[in-house]
Amino acid sequence: MRLLLAEDDLMLGETLRDALRAAGYVTDWVKDGEHALAALKDEPFDLAIIDVGLPRMNGIQVIEQSRQAGISIPLLILTARSASEDKVCGLDAGADDYLLKPFDLHELQARLRALLRRQQRAPALKTLTYAGITLEPGSHQAWFHGQAVPLARREFALLETMLARPGQVFTRQQLEQAVYGWDDDVGSNALEVHIHHLRKKFSNQLIRTVRGIGYLLSAEEEL
Repeated sequence: MRLLLAEDDLMLGETLRDALRAAGYVTDWVKDGEHALAALKDEPFDLAIIDVGLPRMNGIQVIEQSRQAGISIPLLILTARSASEDKVCGLDAGADDYLLKPFDLHELQARLRALLRRQQRAPALKTLTYAGITLEPGSHQAWFHGQAVPLARREFALLETMLARPGQVFTRQQLEQAVYGWDDDVGSNALEVHIHHLRKKFSNQLIRTVRGIGYLLSAEEEL
């Protein structure tokens, strides 16, 4: 699950980025509205958290122009403005929810889960099952034929992405975008290492290499 965080307060932004990553989200952080809008247009995010008071382009403008560009992912506003007209303005611009500052991190995460549950294109909070594998994104737990399997954060994100679309061939770029943020240090063979670990923990045949294209989950009867 990949999130965009648009927040110009450096201390709050760093705290939110670290907390969201610790909760299992791949999180990219921008500090002004123009970069937020460009990122939303160019990258495949599942949800965005947008502060209203951004420099260069405020959060309301980012939301309005995102919707005009056909971007349909859930957008959550962070704002210190408690007046009802400010909330109405944000929701009318196209936001799906808002959260007043200061806020509790647990409440933010609960609101994110609620938004993602309502988003049809994000099956990520539904239990995923395939070939004896059960994955629960909400709790970040995995089982194989009833036995718990510990997964590192990026292993979980990789498996979640592939289980959500078991018949799809994923390119290397698609999988890296699902697993890594912009400022992550990605080694040349990092993705292959995660795939190796998943094969070792579940089945050597779990993920097939499609030469010249990418990777594909093996058919259930092959496992």
